[in-house]
Amino acid sequence: MIHIKNKMAKHKIKLKNLSTRLFNSRSLVLSQTTPYDIIAEYKKTRIRYYASPKKEYKEPLVFVAPLAINMAIYDLFPYRSLVKHFQNSGFDVYLVEWGQYNYKDRFLNFMSFIDDAIPHCIDQIRNHSNSDQISLHGWSMAGIFVLLYTALRQPHFVKNLMVLGSPIDSHASGSTGKIFHTANQLLAKNKTLQNKLYSEMIPKHFIHSPGLLNALGFKMIDPMGWIQSQKQLWFNLDNRQALYEHATMGAFLNQMIDYPGGINQDMLFNIWLRNPLKNGVIQLQDQKIELKNINCALLVGAGRSDQIVSAEAIQPLSELTSSQDVTFKLIPGGHLGMISNQTTANEFWPVMTSWLKQRSSKI
Repeated sequence: MIHIKNKMAKHKIKLKNLSTRLFNSRSLVLSQTTPYDIIAEYKKTRIRYYASPKKEYKEPLVFVAPLAINMAIYDLFPYRSLVKHFQNSGFDVYLVEWGQYNYKDRFLNFMSFIDDAIPHCIDQIRNHSNSDQISLHGWSMAGIFVLLYTALRQPHFVKNLMVLGSPIDSHASGSTGKIFHTANQLLAKNKTLQNKLYSEMIPKHFIHSPGLLNALGFKMIDPMGWIQSQKQLWFNLDNRQALYEHATMGAFLNQMIDYPGGINQDMLFNIWLRNPLKNGVIQLQDQKIELKNINCALLVGAGRSDQIVSAEAIQPLSELTSSQDVTFKLIPGGHLGMISNQTTANEFWPVMTSWLKQRSSKI
């Protein structure tokens, strides 16, 4: 009899939790609870400042975010937050938040960020932090941003550079890379079409992608991962923490932001299709940018099970700069997991923190 009552009680809990997840999921979202100040704004960009409660290092850590995502990924849970982790490790943390882009922003491209927004934001951060030097962190597309910014501007004040999950030899990135490699070979046989794609003749409104489409595309890249997360929720409906984590991650994945058409032009047709970074050089508008201009300490990270950017696609970066201090690390998880999952927090965050501490100045 007691067993039957316990089973019924557990069943009620599951139904209640399922109802909450379906109809009141916002009450379950735990992300972005770490307090911060906005220290500057530039166009749609804002700079968040997370002060360390026990500052030990002079150089602040600056997170440059990719486009499309919202900032929740950097402060996902109160107990698993990347910004809080570095705050508590003795670093003042700044996060460059790009804001909400829309169709009106379709002409923005790589140069809009690496030669305008990022330099402006870093000037503000250096002034606010009273530190001449900084450390930069870029994941996914933001890894390309910080690389190209550093290579183009050659700032003496970038002391440490961390680049995670960014395509350098894009054609080496598993099945996705093979598709782009094959497409590039086919385009080589049709010079007219090739010139149209590579000379930015495609109207930006055709290749501007709204946030909803980006969210759908992210899930389609790893459909089994999404299906597995739904199964885990179903079998753990009586686990309140599992419910919170599923709702929080779901909110992040469902609230993506537009990719401007110019960004898609640069990322899809230049980075992925033409694959110029394999040789350490890229042409953007009238600027020839060479990765050999980078000479600061460099940490390169690849997700062990990344379905978007494989280890083979990013590892060549280790040989393309002029840095005499290069470290390559494999990170637990896929493209998203490498920055957010519990295994990464347990295994890689301490490694990344130790690397940064060894290259930072004690106060």
